[in-house]
Amino acid sequence: MSADGTRDRERTRQAVLEAAERLLAERGTRVSVAEIAADAGVSKSGLLHHFPSKDELLLAVAAHGLATFKDEVLRHVDLAENRPGKVLRAYVRTLSGGSERAMEVFSPTSHWTGLMAVPGVEAVVAADAEDWRTMFARDGLPEDRTLVVRHAAEGLAAAAAMPPYLDARELAVTRDALLALAEPA
Repeated sequence: MSADGTRDRERTRQAVLEAAERLLAERGTRVSVAEIAADAGVSKSGLLHHFPSKDELLLAVAAHGLATFKDEVLRHVDLAENRPGKVLRAYVRTLSGGSERAMEVFSPTSHWTGLMAVPGVEAVVAADAEDWRTMFARDGLPEDRTLVVRHAAEGLAAAAAMPPYLDARELAVTRDALLALAEPA
């Protein structure tokens, strides 16, 4: 609540997005707006004030998730690494244990599959993919190496979500190998 007794608009929006992400991960896109509102601690009409339709809410969840992931990666950039590949190394660190939330994005049980059917999400994801291509192109490593390391890190995050397939030692070994590949030759 703000000083005048009303809910802070951004805090309410954030609570709704977090509830929607949580419930989507648990129940998929079948979750109702009423369930999301109740979990967020707002009325259904309050939720619809911020997100006029379920599709608009799901589109906002997708955009928020992608932005959060990008923020996580950028927080893992080591500015002391004054050489090419620092964004790629941050990407590897983020997906190999630096951020549990980021690793969830690449989990095989992720809610992203269902979100891709929501109108507008494909365009948001395509724009995000283009942003990553641009960032990695500016990162200074050869494209072929960047692509291999990037997608291996994503696979590593997915495998880490399925414990019998990847133990802690294997995760550390693979992470170190990917970080070595993300160094300039």
